[in-house]
Amino acid sequence: MTVPEEPKQLTEHVPRGALAAVIYCRVSSTKQTTEGHGLESQESRCREYAQARRYSVEAVFPDDVSGGGDFMKRPGMVALLSYLDAQPDKRYVVIFDDLKRFARDTEFHLKLRQEFRARRARVECLNYKFDDSPEGKFFETILAAQGTLEREQNGRQTAQKMHARMRSGYWVFRPPIGYKFDKDRVHGKILVRDEPLASIVTEALEGYASGRFDSQAEIRCFLENHPTFPRTDGGRVRQQKVTDLLTQPLYAGYLCHDDWKLSWIAGKHEPLISVRTYEAIQERRASGAKAPMRQDLNKDFPLRGFVLCGDCGKPLTACWSKGSTKKYPYYLCDTRGCESYRKSIRRADVEGEFEDILRDLQPTHTLFELSVRMLEDAWQQRTAQAEAMIDSARAELRTIDARIENLLERVVEASSPAVIGAYEAKIESLDRQRRLLDEQRQARVCGA
Repeated sequence: MTVPEEPKQLTEHVPRGALAAVIYCRVSSTKQTTEGHGLESQESRCREYAQARRYSVEAVFPDDVSGGGDFMKRPGMVALLSYLDAQPDKRYVVIFDDLKRFARDTEFHLKLRQEFRARRARVECLNYKFDDSPEGKFFETILAAQGTLEREQNGRQTAQKMHARMRSGYWVFRPPIGYKFDKDRVHGKILVRDEPLASIVTEALEGYASGRFDSQAEIRCFLENHPTFPRTDGGRVRQQKVTDLLTQPLYAGYLCHDDWKLSWIAGKHEPLISVRTYEAIQERRASGAKAPMRQDLNKDFPLRGFVLCGDCGKPLTACWSKGSTKKYPYYLCDTRGCESYRKSIRRADVEGEFEDILRDLQPTHTLFELSVRMLEDAWQQRTAQAEAMIDSARAELRTIDARIENLLERVVEASSPAVIGAYEAKIESLDRQRRLLDEQRQARVCGA
């Protein structure tokens, strides 16, 4: 959940008789906030405007989301309206840098104007003078409709570019777990492996395809044992996330998008699994319920169903045969028409011969040495993967600590009880996440 920023409270000198004012600034994305000065420049121009008209600026409400035209989806605008509601007896001037910052949707533009009228707030814009005459309202509606047209045209153009790039084999949406975007000289923005998550996802998918993981619940438990894998605040991996992993063709190197009618476009990125593995996963998911455990499996007859009859080639069954004083174990063929039908073979004879066969299956010295080297290589890979997971967990802990420190500073500066409560709830959630991650990291260090 996005926590709204606390509005900037100002302590500048207020001329006697000056009108109270608030400033609203908006950019369309967080990237414009972090990589540019859009909000700062808007605020600076609005301050100059207010100073020239002897307005007393009490607060500034920034937004770094577009809301798709709906002002109620912008935390800053919601906070501004709440600020006006908290002081119903005071008249305010609401200052915008540009009419497009007001609302780029005709319907919401008119609704927002009505919201300010209901609060007796006067709206002023640096590049447009609001006029409540019939002609002024008509012209304002035309400008709002023009803003709607520009927004929808920009959206259409962006969607067309994204569609074309996907057809060329490049993913254009948020990267799935195990991938991240990187800039390439030839391909531009392209998906690359995000370790150690990529290796974790590969192991989970291949494990399910091979039968190592019997169910999706086992995959979830496997993922929860890796501290770097994304999870909820409660430290759990949702079942839907496991389903998303199993059904994402992107991991097999292909792009699909139902709304754009794009199916199995060969991607330019490196796949995490083979197409064969992906198909095996889908077959297992489609098979539904698994066969129940065989009822004839018994520790008294471990070879039942595995040893074949020498005459008909069908698996032998087994049973206890009652004697005059006690029961005796036997293997036997239960296939009608077989020459050995119902002929009993002592358990000791069958299992004794099987043990003799096992003793004869001794590996050669060369094969034994090769197996040892393969195990050593696999162990080194596991050790390197564990070390990468530990380093990633430490980095995640540092990130969480920094976020907690930032929120603590906001709590000190905040004055609204609602905002303080939201900050404290987020701090508590991050602290739980940090403790869980640290516990898993220490367990990983001990096991490495």
